[in-house]
Formats: sequence, structure tokens, C-alpha cells
Amino acid sequence: MSVLRDLAAFVCGASVNALPAAVRAIQRRHVADTLVAAALGAWTEEGRHLRYLLPRDSVADIAGMQAAVVRHTEIDDIHTPSCTTPSSVTVPTTLALARVGGISDPERVASAIWVGTELLVRLGVAIDGAHILYRGIWPTYFAAPLATAAIAARLGSLSEDETAHALALALMLTAGRSGRFQGRLPGRSVILGMAVSAGVRAAQAARQGVGGDPDLLDGPWLRDAHGLNADLAALTSNLGRGSVYTQLSLKPFCSAKQAVAATEALMTLIGEGLAPATIDKVTVRVPPAYARMVSTKPEAGSRSSTIVSAAYQLGLAALKRERLYDIERASVIQDVLAFAAKVTVVPDEALHPDFPASFPAEIEVSAKGTLHRKRVTAALGDPSRPLDDAQLKDKANRVFEQAGATRTGSSLIELGLAGLQDRDSCKALADAMWTASTSADLLFK
Repeated sequence: MSVLRDLAAFVCGASVNALPAAVRAIQRRHVADTLVAAALGAWTEEGRHLRYLLPRDSVADIAGMQAAVVRHTEIDDIHTPSCTTPSSVTVPTTLALARVGGISDPERVASAIWVGTELLVRLGVAIDGAHILYRGIWPTYFAAPLATAAIAARLGSLSEDETAHALALALMLTAGRSGRFQGRLPGRSVILGMAVSAGVRAAQAARQGVGGDPDLLDGPWLRDAHGLNADLAALTSNLGRGSVYTQLSLKPFCSAKQAVAATEALMTLIGEGLAPATIDKVTVRVPPAYARMVSTKPEAGSRSSTIVSAAYQLGLAALKRERLYDIERASVIQDVLAFAAKVTVVPDEALHPDFPASFPAEIEVSAKGTLHRKRVTAALGDPSRPLDDAQLKDKANRVFEQAGATRTGSSLIELGLAGLQDRDSCKALADAMWTASTSADLLFK
């Protein structure tokens, strides 16, 4: 069999019920976390623009718009070894298709989320996403069409042959490369939404008999078309035996994942008695791969810069910790900017062995002549330190509070956690995701 036919067999036949109960519980947490991101994402200024800008003429369009709304929040999950953010793509796509298709069987819905997540992450691993990201290839954007084609094929009950053609067509639609986004509304989320829609359309086309090339990955296509020396074995090795869910991370607050460990390190030192007012200088050491990224200078009017910048995140941790949960970032805070000016980011090869299994950081803080050090390898939310239900609810409550919501975030987490249990709760989950990402109503009910 070809690689794509092996993937198609998995897409059509895998059942989430084969996974251990503990793994299914992890999936439910990631679904609930994504529901919160959708609700908050629809509320931000950028999210409102995305909702009105992106088309909603078909379910493929709606799935793409919902994924864009989730992804721009930077509170969604991540698989660090592939540097993909799978649930931002797979959860809204599955729930949109389920709602429009009247599908409320929790096993069918959960299995569709799983197969999409598995393929997205595995393709990200195969192309070495954690390293190629910094060469201008966005792994989530690259893998999104394949994942959403798989989801649409599973929910559409396509045959294995039709599914193989759908996956091939989706790969042919893959772009992956991106440049530096500029302008009042950065195009990053927009092009991701388009990639998500393209995958759904690939499956719709295959269902109508449109053919692709099921042998596409059995030759040098990824190298010739994209310049990637992919590890194709990563796509199918032990496929269906276990899942990638045990490798996913949940973010504890709004941040680029690459800045989370450094932020946690400073919060730990402060918790141990370090007074922020005494801090003279902070040196942040990170693996060379992403040192330049987190060295980004925070700028007024650039929301993303305040989320990517390790210096700004550390300033929030020191002076305005509650604002780590503010995903809008409507304005920069001047005293936080002043603190950020004390922070220097340097690449450190000594941290490279821990990357990309984790995104580690070590900070050195000079405070009134005393040097403090703290290294964080596995940050809160990583697989070895997962957020439990209570911590997930606390995160949701904090981001809702920063948004001025009239309801608690924990109530939405409860809805998400229950959403794959039975038909009624599954329908309620799909309805909630639809409402969450198409309006801000769920924040203010």
C-alpha cells in the first residue's frame, strides 16, 4: 500500500474508543480549551474582523473562519516537537461539519477530531516543523489541508479509496511557506482559514469522483515540490497504536509557547521572594532556534509583538500578571515596556538538547547586586506537567475576566468537557462552538 492509502485506512477505520480512558480525557480537555479560545477569539477586534472578512458561504468557509478565530488568540494548544497547533484546526472543523451535517454521535465526532489531529501532527513531525518554522515554513499552515480533508472524509463516510484521493488533493493544495505579515490586520490567520477550507473542499471533490494521486508521497514529491527532506516513516509508524494527545501541551496563559518557560521562571523567582522593583537586568537564555523570535521588540499597535516578545511577557509577569490573560492586548503598558528594556535574549546551545521535545529557558536576574537563576525545561501545561480540569477552568475564568465577560469561563470548560459524552452533549458542544466563533454571545450570556 502507498503512504496515503495507509493514512486513508486509518482515517476511515480508527475509533477513539480504542484509546485508553486517560487519553480520551486529554482529548476532552483540548476540546474544552479550544471552545474557550473560540469564544474569546470572536470577541477581540482582530477576531471581529476575521468573522466579517472571511467568507461564510459554505461549511468549508465557516470551518476556515472558525479556525482562524481560534488560532489568533494564542491561548490554543501546541505540539512542540512538530511546532503545530492542532486543535485550532481540527476541533472547529469537526464541530462545524458535524453541526451542518446533523451528526451528534460522540464516537464519530471524537474519532474525526482524533484522525485530523493525528495526521496534522504527524505531517508536522515528518517535515521537522520545529526547525523549519524558522525558515519561513509554517507547519500548521502546511499540514492543515491534509488534516481537514481527513476530518471531512471521516464525517462524510468516504470510502478508503475516496479518502486517499481526498488526502492527495489536499496535499496538492498545500502551501506552507509564509513571509512577514504586515498591516492593520495581519494575514496570518486569514491564510490559515483558507488552508482549512481547502482541505474540506478536497474531500468534497473526492466524494464527487475527483481524483488525486494516492502515490504522491511514495516518491520525492515533498522534496521536489517544497524542498523538504521529510521523514515519511513518521506519518505511518505505529499509526493507530496510541495517539499524539499524550504529547500535546496546553498553554497556561496567552503567549507564544516559546516565551512560556522564561515567563514561568521569573514568576517562580518572584514567588520565592524576589521583589520586581529590585530587578536591574534579566538575561533570557533559550535554544538558538527561537532566540531571534522571542527577541521581538514589543510595539504599540502590534498585538502579536506583545505576545511573542519574551521581554514583554516577563514585564507582565513582574508588574501586571493578570494581563498575561488579556488576549486583546489593545495597548502597550508603559511601565511594562520599561521593564522589558531591562531584558536581553541570548541563544544558548546548552539548552538545545531539550528542544524540540520542550521549549526550555533559563533566566539570570540581577537584583541589587545579587544574581538569581532559574531554568524551566518542562513548563506548566506540558505533557509531564499537564493542566488538570481545575487549572483549565482557572485559566478560562482569568481570560474571561480580562475580557469583561458576564459569565465564567469555567462554565464553558464544563460544557466542553461533557461534549463528547453523549448525543445531547455532543450537539450542545457543536452548537456552542458555532455560536462562540461566529459571535461574542457566549461571553455575555
